[in-house]
Amino acid sequence: TISAASAALIDVHSGRILWSHNGKQPMLIASIPKILTAMIAIEQGDLSAPVKISRRAFGVEGSSLYLKKGETMSLHHLLYGMMLRSGNDAATAIAEHIGGSVEGFVYLMNTKAREIGMSNSFFVNPHGLNEKEEHMATAEDMARLTAYALKNPVFQEIVKTKVKKAPNPNENWDYTWYNKNKMLSFYEGADGVKTGYTRKAGRSLVSSATRDGRQLAVVTINAPHDWVDHTRLLDYGFEHYPLRKLIDEGKTVTIRKGDASYRLNAMNSFYYPLTDEEWETLDVRTRIYDDNSLNAQFGYDGTLSYYLNQIEVGRVPLSPTISAGAKETKDYLATVRFLIRKVFLW
Repeated sequence: TISAASAALIDVHSGRILWSHNGKQPMLIASIPKILTAMIAIEQGDLSAPVKISRRAFGVEGSSLYLKKGETMSLHHLLYGMMLRSGNDAATAIAEHIGGSVEGFVYLMNTKAREIGMSNSFFVNPHGLNEKEEHMATAEDMARLTAYALKNPVFQEIVKTKVKKAPNPNENWDYTWYNKNKMLSFYEGADGVKTGYTRKAGRSLVSSATRDGRQLAVVTINAPHDWVDHTRLLDYGFEHYPLRKLIDEGKTVTIRKGDASYRLNAMNSFYYPLTDEEWETLDVRTRIYDDNSLNAQFGYDGTLSYYLNQIEVGRVPLSPTISAGAKETKDYLATVRFLIRKVFLW
């Protein structure tokens, strides 16, 4: 039982939505779109570049870093201020710097959202204020965005920071920003991500936590007791959905097709979160490609696919087994194809 009107729990490594409550319902989401703003800035901007605070950034309403008009701050420090203190002035300045204008940046936001697979969300500004009714997102879309963002080391470092200092050109003391995310202090392994609140949207929160090398993230929207909700959902995910290694890179798989038998190697490892019951019912299927197929020309001869409830959840390419002392032409070509495919994947 949770207080949130909408929520989603995701495994960061695999991107699997582990649990959802009204997770596909578009809703007002307050400041958590700043996750998307931060990722676009990190991917497209020079973090050391100076950003000038415009009249529009200075005058934006809501939560603020209280930056002065004409003040200059590095993009990197603005990102800290935006994510730790939810500064709308910082978000606006970042948008103008990266997109040329707020409107140009919003175009980048919606383009990036579609690339990530956020099919039921639409953004009209970089900070999350309720300017237009269509400015909405779903909990599941925000969970997918969060899983994507947490794989970026710069983003990860920013959102797990509890306190950050930044140069203040107007005073003889530095800015000091304390992270509003209380989960960082009271939940074991917490390492992100972003708080949000407006009167109309209510309390929104995105949190993440890592335990034993496994990272989960939770999104709640309009949740009066969000800290409790996140604790319960993270606990639930860690307890019931262990990340299981289904196959190791290089493991040999023997497949029979008709009278022929093939020994192929897995080209990568594959991990997936599964409950004990799902683990018992997981279906593994194999496929061998014809020698003249395009797949074979690119260096792999088959696939190993994993199905859960008749839905494919993962696929591992298989390559010919390589013998260290192979001298025959066939073995040599197989080795070359294997190496080409590995470079292509990398």
